[in-house]
Amino acid sequence: MSDCPVSVAPMMDWTDRHCRYFLRLISRRVRLYTEMVTSAALLHGDRDRLLAYHASEQPLAVQLGGSEPDQLASCARYAEQSGFAEVNLNVGCPSDRVQSGRFGACLMLEPERVAACVVAMQAAVAIPVTVKTRIGVDEQDSYEALSRFVSILIEAGLDSLIIHARKAWLSGLSPKQNREIPPLRYAWVYRIKKDFPLLAVHINGGIKTLDAVQEHLEQVDGVMIGREAYHNPWLLADVDRRFAGDTGPAPDRFQIIQRFLPYVEAELSGGVRLQQMTRHILGLFQGQPGARAWRRYISEHAHRAGAGTEVIEHALRCVS
Repeated sequence: MSDCPVSVAPMMDWTDRHCRYFLRLISRRVRLYTEMVTSAALLHGDRDRLLAYHASEQPLAVQLGGSEPDQLASCARYAEQSGFAEVNLNVGCPSDRVQSGRFGACLMLEPERVAACVVAMQAAVAIPVTVKTRIGVDEQDSYEALSRFVSILIEAGLDSLIIHARKAWLSGLSPKQNREIPPLRYAWVYRIKKDFPLLAVHINGGIKTLDAVQEHLEQVDGVMIGREAYHNPWLLADVDRRFAGDTGPAPDRFQIIQRFLPYVEAELSGGVRLQQMTRHILGLFQGQPGARAWRRYISEHAHRAGAGTEVIEHALRCVS
C-alpha cells in the first residue's frame, strides 16, 4: 500500500472521479479509493467508464464487490491493466442490494469463500490485494469469530486488512444507521494487530481529526477516514506533512479552487454537468467565515442549465 498511512474510504455516490481529483489537490500522498464497483458491472458493463480516473489521482485503489473467485480474478486483472495501485475486496457493506448479490458484509459469514476470492485475485495480479471488513455481522459478534475470520484470510495469503471497527446488522438497520448505531470497538482492531503482528492492519470508523489519526497509528499500521474527509475535506491538508514526511508548503483553500477550475472547464466541455462536480466541494470552507454563503450559492446555481465555472468564482467571493 501507499507509504502514507492515511487513506480516504470508498464511499458509494461520493468518491467518484470528480471527488477524488478534488481531494488529490488537497493531499498529494493520501491513498484514495474508488466507489465500490461490482464484478458483474465490470464484466458486463462499460468497463472504460467504470474504471476511468485522472492520472493525478494516484496512488489510487479500486474497490470490488463480488463473491465469485474467477469473476473477481478477471476484474482484478482489468484493474491492474488500468493502472490501479491496489485492488480491495468489499466485505463490509451491509446494504440490501449487496446482500441480494451475496457480497459485502454478508461474506463475513463465509470466510472460506472470502479466502478463495483472495487466493484467486492474488494469483491474477502483481498489485496488492486487500480486504475491507467489519468486526462482525448480526449474531456473529465475538472477538473469537473475528480472529478466526482474520486467520483464515492470512492463511490464504492476505497481508493487509482494513477493519471498520463496527459490526454490521444485515436487517433492521439502513446502511446509514449501520455507520452510526453499532458501537465502535477500536480495541478489537488493536487486538487483531497484536495477535497477528505480521498483518498490516488499517482502522476505519468514526475518525474525525488528525490527532485521532496519530493516536490510532500508535496501535495499527494505517488509518482510513470516511465521511469526515468528505464533509470537511480540508482535514486532509496537513496529512502530507504530518504523516508522509513532506516539507513543502500546503496550498490554501483559494489555491485549491483555482487549480480545480481548469479541470471543471475540461469536464464541462466533455458534457459533465457542473453540479456533478461542485457537490464535492461544498465542505471546503467548513468552519470558515462565509462557508454557509459559499454552500448556498453553489447549491442554488450549479444545477441550472448552462451553469459554468462562473458559479464557483462567484461563490468564492462570498468567502474572500
